[in-house]
Amino acid sequence: MSQPVRQTVHSTLDLIGNTPLVEINHIDTGRCRLFAKLESQNPGGSIKDRIALSMIDAAERSGKLKPGGTIVEATAGNTGIGLAQVGILKGYRILLVVPDKMAREKVEHLRALGAQVIITRSDVGKGHPDYYQDRAKELAAETPNSHYINQFANPANPLAHERSTGPELFEQMERDIDAVVVGVGSGGTLSGLGRFFRRVSPKTKMILADPEGSVLAPYVKTGELIEAGSWLVEGIGEDFIPPNADLSLVSEAYSISDRESIEAARQLLTREGILAGSSSGTLLAAALRYCRAQTEEKRVVTLICDNGNKYLSKLYNNYWAFEQGVQKRTLKGDLRDVISSRFEQGEAVTVGPEDTLLIAYNRMRGADVSQLPVMSGDRLVGILDESDILAAVEGTGPEREDRFSRLVKSYMSRGLQLVQIGDPLDALLPIFARDRVALVCDHDTFVGLITRIDLINYLRLHT
Repeated sequence: MSQPVRQTVHSTLDLIGNTPLVEINHIDTGRCRLFAKLESQNPGGSIKDRIALSMIDAAERSGKLKPGGTIVEATAGNTGIGLAQVGILKGYRILLVVPDKMAREKVEHLRALGAQVIITRSDVGKGHPDYYQDRAKELAAETPNSHYINQFANPANPLAHERSTGPELFEQMERDIDAVVVGVGSGGTLSGLGRFFRRVSPKTKMILADPEGSVLAPYVKTGELIEAGSWLVEGIGEDFIPPNADLSLVSEAYSISDRESIEAARQLLTREGILAGSSSGTLLAAALRYCRAQTEEKRVVTLICDNGNKYLSKLYNNYWAFEQGVQKRTLKGDLRDVISSRFEQGEAVTVGPEDTLLIAYNRMRGADVSQLPVMSGDRLVGILDESDILAAVEGTGPEREDRFSRLVKSYMSRGLQLVQIGDPLDALLPIFARDRVALVCDHDTFVGLITRIDLINYLRLHT
């Protein structure tokens, strides 16, 4: 069935909200019907576009934000993107403080929009000078003609969901919703939706999805504030209770592990074709737990908070998942277990002796490696590293570009440090002591290479 065509709008600001709703059909939802609202379809790629527009409009009306001023905020990334998406179009400078655990794609998105990004530590709490919220307050105080948005206590944050997200969901679900599963970062989504449904649909329960390590779900369950742990999921979970988070609205709360969140997000992609971020995986996992526990049919809604394109280097990257210990790697019982899992099925990126240095350089850059095995057919004939390329192309002169057209075979090293697949780990140490990488063979067949960091990662995860 064809969908209605959206009319032409005057600005991307007019595209915020009115996001589609899709039913989850290919994942077991028990006796329930589960629906997901695709907030990833907002122009900035997340649900935070809604609150960014609401908070900036409110600051303008109150006079706190003046023409040409600077918007300052502490953000896990998406609120910052929303503020930049809205604020730069309105002529404001954007200054953001972001914890260092945030995905690289988010930071690059912010900088591409023209925001100034300051990265601070994610392993410290309130009161520490490097805590991202405290640092943002300090910067706002130091910056003339600036306004600290403070999404955690800004009443325009939950108001955005009370006035837009809630009514949209209610109409899309034909005014029949039994439960809504949300996460809490700043608390705006929970409080805004909770207030709306308390008023128009008292039967609708608010279900909290919270990362393990966050203080919020334990507080809902016990009324006690525990010491916060750590978690990998971005954008939700807190080490304090945000002023905007009205936890009295929560009927049930689930603590979801990083592993379960990542598995749910990946399942959402492979089963439903929805590329979502890590917090969406947490929400989906909690929604599935809730749905599968019900003994009668219910209509349940959750949110796809943002687009998974922002997490390709993390959530959807097997190397990152192995490194973080949230995905198990099948061990083979030999040195293949140590070979960098950056390469699919242990296969290294290689180059040929007749390839140019430019080809080698591009492969190094694309794979984020500093050395390449040189293969002639199935035979390992050398290794080329970045110092070999530098030696070939350094210097100045009109012929500089031509140097990249030189052939790999003229600059590769033929002094190979070979180990056999069945050798013990100790066989790697003398090679590393000579500042070399170990080239692993199975008899005469090249298998892959091992660097110091590969061995360190292996020892951390498997010993």
